[in-house]
Amino acid sequence: MITAIVMIQAQNSRIPETAQALADTEGVAEVYSCAGDVDLIAIVRVRDHARIAEVVTAGIDKVDGVVRTTTHIAFKSYSSADVEAGFSLGE
Repeated sequence: MITAIVMIQAQNSRIPETAQALADTEGVAEVYSCAGDVDLIAIVRVRDHARIAEVVTAGIDKVDGVVRTTTHIAFKSYSSADVEAGFSLGE
């Protein structure tokens, strides 16, 4: 599973409706409203890299109220104390 974090600037007057529409978008696992440089953060979880572009450009970017997006691919880091993660990494 591949995780992408999409930072979203939205129209201020439409943030709740935009967040709900994003949460209903296929491939979007979670949506957070936040304070700061961006208005919303969407967590996208898909099986292959090509699908990320589809979800963002054909899904998220088309949602009414979305002004701009920035996508970051997330790679999970594991604690050195996490024995199961170490085993799964082949250590």
